[in-house]
Amino acid sequence: MTPLIELAGIRKRYGGGDRPEVEVLHGIDLRIAAGEFVAIVGASGSGKSTLMHIIGCLDRPSAGSYRFAGRDVAGFDADRLAWLRREAFGFVFQGYHLIASESARENVEIPALYAGIPEAERRARASALLARLGLGERLEHRPNQLSGGQQQRVSIARALINGGRIILADEPTGALDSHSGAEVMALLRELAAAGHTVILITHDREVAAQAERVIEIHDGRITRDSGPPPGSTVSVPELPAASAPAARLRDELAEAARTAWRAMRINRGRTGLTLLGIVIGVASVILMLAIGAGARQRVVEQMGSMGTTIMYLGSKAPDTGGPVGTISDDDLEAIRALPEVRQLMPVIGDPISVRHGNVDRNLYVFAGSEALPEIFRWPVERGRFFDRREHDELAPVVVVGHKAYQNFFPGGTDPIGRHLLIGNAPFEIIGVMSSRGADGWGQNYDDMVYIPYRAGRARVYKTQTQPDYSIVDVVSADLVDQAEATIGRLLAERHGRVDFGIGNAAARIKAEMRTRDAMTMMLSLIAAVSLVVGGIGVMNVMLMTVRERTREIGIRMATGARQRDIQRQFLTEAVLIALSGGLVGAGSGLAIGFALLLWDIPVVFSLTAIVGACACAIATGLVFGWLPARQAARLDPVVALAGE
Repeated sequence: MTPLIELAGIRKRYGGGDRPEVEVLHGIDLRIAAGEFVAIVGASGSGKSTLMHIIGCLDRPSAGSYRFAGRDVAGFDADRLAWLRREAFGFVFQGYHLIASESARENVEIPALYAGIPEAERRARASALLARLGLGERLEHRPNQLSGGQQQRVSIARALINGGRIILADEPTGALDSHSGAEVMALLRELAAAGHTVILITHDREVAAQAERVIEIHDGRITRDSGPPPGSTVSVPELPAASAPAARLRDELAEAARTAWRAMRINRGRTGLTLLGIVIGVASVILMLAIGAGARQRVVEQMGSMGTTIMYLGSKAPDTGGPVGTISDDDLEAIRALPEVRQLMPVIGDPISVRHGNVDRNLYVFAGSEALPEIFRWPVERGRFFDRREHDELAPVVVVGHKAYQNFFPGGTDPIGRHLLIGNAPFEIIGVMSSRGADGWGQNYDDMVYIPYRAGRARVYKTQTQPDYSIVDVVSADLVDQAEATIGRLLAERHGRVDFGIGNAAARIKAEMRTRDAMTMMLSLIAAVSLVVGGIGVMNVMLMTVRERTREIGIRMATGARQRDIQRQFLTEAVLIALSGGLVGAGSGLAIGFALLLWDIPVVFSLTAIVGACACAIATGLVFGWLPARQAARLDPVVALAGE
């Protein structure tokens, strides 16, 4: 016949090192059978509470052996001890030790949560226990809404939620009036009569006398033991080799999230200040990336017409000396035939006198092909551009730039059908180009006029034998470098020397784009510093939370929470704070971005950037919440219970 609890030579010392060592228990020998109602009585400081902490696996002895149901508890790890506290013991404390922010029912449910009992079942079980103890109408009341006797009943219900095979009651009547104390003692006698093992710690000999067995302790030694009643030693079930199932992860995360949300609500001001760093960081990252993407898109739109796929080809004198080369029509046709080339446009252009009525201006006259709008991605605003037939037939037609039109027709008169005198040749206006602005080389395309290339050679530039330069439009920006090399090889083979030059505008534009991207990334990294600052704020608040909730941590450990349960709970709280900040930051960033769009500031939101910023916020919560959560998990249960 194995006793349920067997202590042999138990000693407990405190201090050591640079602190004086004090021995509280001096070789305690004690055997308690299942089903006994035992009272351990002694004056304050006699060691009775320390003895209860050791029996309840809240503390470990400094020496001696403790066997529970025949198993040496010294070999149990922290999780195994938590399992014992959760499944075998139920604690009833003098100070009640209820979590102030939880309702009566929620306090009772805590051991069942860590035992992995489904939510519906543990709610029903807690409600039934409270109703049985006369608190059926107080399920949702907080501890500060209950009397001392009612709080102690909640504590007893919590001790019974997982079965409560062993009830450890530490001065359960010490803080109660006589009537409430009598009710609590009546409940303990009922539990003992129902087969529960009840171990009562008290300094009141009248209370102790109500137990079946009284053990007196003085200065850490048992001085009297009335002895177990006849036939009280019964067999107890063997403990399983493995730990009982842990709390269901989903339920535990939900509980942690609920607790965190409640704590955030209670401390709104502090929570708001904590979230501010995360909010600013996430909003800044989203906005910087959106503004950078918007600026990049606008650059692509504006500079795309100036050369993302454009090269400029012209003749020059060879570097080794000799006459300037000639780019013939046959050369141009050979280049047109290359697979990398989409369009080729020879160009002649010079400043020439252009006259309309009494207005005479010296403008750049651009003689090119009908492909100009397509090559430059540049639409006509009014009228039309000349076509291939007009180009081939040397038609005297002209399209004016936006600024040139305003100079010749300041009142906004319709210019279509009017004539310009270019040099000595009249040209009919058939269209007006949209506004485009100057390119990176200082040419203002809006202050030019555009005529067909062949008409220009025949009517304006009569002495020109070859184009001033040719514009080559490549199939895609990725093929620009390849096209440049192919054209170079082709002309070198045809001319026998390098008497030409190729200007790759795309390379310059790509370099500018890379510079802008680098600036955007740098600004985003600077914005991300706010996330780090916010993370430090989260860590600081979580450290404060651990200090403020030390007793709650002790209560959870006493009711069966493992170290990883505590760590997971506080880590979940840190992540929830960071996630809340991330969501608010994302919303703020989007709101500011839409406001910028109303002010015509280019902004392009990226779902990847938004999700990434929120993910970084969560990661920040994990990283900076880990240390406080680890500190909470490593608290000693006895020390934590004594915390304020």
